[in-house]
Amino acid sequence: MSDGPAARRGPGESEPWGGLRPFSIKTKLGALVVIAVLITTGLMMIAMRTATELRFITVFSMIATLLITQFVAHSLTAPLDDMNTVARSISHGDYTRRVRENRRDELGDLAQTINRMADDLEAQDRQRKELVANVSHELRTPIAGLRAVLENIVDGVTTADPETMRTALKQTERLGRLVETLLDLSRLDNGVVPLRQRRFEVWPYLSGVLKEANMAVPARAGIASGSGSSTRTDVHLHLDVTPPELTAHADPERIHQVVANLIDNAVKHSPPHGRVTVKARRGTLPESLELEVLDEGPGIPPSEWHRVFERFNRGGAGASNGQGGDGGTGLGLAIARWAVDLHGGRIGVAESERGCRILVTLPGETSVPS
Repeated sequence: MSDGPAARRGPGESEPWGGLRPFSIKTKLGALVVIAVLITTGLMMIAMRTATELRFITVFSMIATLLITQFVAHSLTAPLDDMNTVARSISHGDYTRRVRENRRDELGDLAQTINRMADDLEAQDRQRKELVANVSHELRTPIAGLRAVLENIVDGVTTADPETMRTALKQTERLGRLVETLLDLSRLDNGVVPLRQRRFEVWPYLSGVLKEANMAVPARAGIASGSGSSTRTDVHLHLDVTPPELTAHADPERIHQVVANLIDNAVKHSPPHGRVTVKARRGTLPESLELEVLDEGPGIPPSEWHRVFERFNRGGAGASNGQGGDGGTGLGLAIARWAVDLHGGRIGVAESERGCRILVTLPGETSVPS
């Protein structure tokens, strides 16, 4: 499949020969007229030298001209029929069909335009479907946490003391913020809505995230299994912040998404009575932050590192543990990467002697988008 000339020209570059390209429709039509004239003139000269009757020359000239015209007309109308078929399919919601781009004229440029339009429409349709999945995934965490708190109170495991109710209130507030945020997901993906970055203390902030994760894990696993019997209360969460007074500059709500999703993924792939460690260190730049989430699971093969953060990539390690084998929706790590990218940071799988180690680097105040 060859690209048309328009795909190779830069912005502002003009057409060669004042708008006439070697394979343009204008050139072909001009060549058709010239060939028809040459054929007629040549046959007339033959008639004059051989005393052939003029009527035979006229008939031969008309037949030759019609054959050439039919050939050129077919080369122009065939791709239009193809484009019409593809356009009709697009209007019916089928964005998978494409026009062949094997021409180097205006019709080739039109084919490229139609294919780009189909790509954009297909991407928008896919984003609409992913939005529903994203909303379901993101709403599940605070709902599961709130449910766990209320179930513990109803079952008498905990009392409705102010601290427990503050945790429930915090989950409810976060649920409300997520509803507002997820409704604007498309604008956030395009960077239209700015990050709400501020300076915050890392230790108390991450302590709250881990506490919510501790309360949400049992309910979240029960929801994922569909039976309510699969829990991961055997996995221990550990926080390591050095120095204890460490501060960072970022959007706390976005970082909450990152850490919560990384913990959720690590817990699912942890062995029985495993340990998940969240580490926080000062970065190289002012107010920058380095976060690590380590588990003791089977780890990720290096050949799969580049696919870890792809949407709907579930992987297969969790099933081997006999724990958390549901695999989730395959969106948690993709959402984490999206939030880190908004900060201008980096997220990836790092070398580890055991289990999986996810490293997040946030550049701090220098990451404020323009």
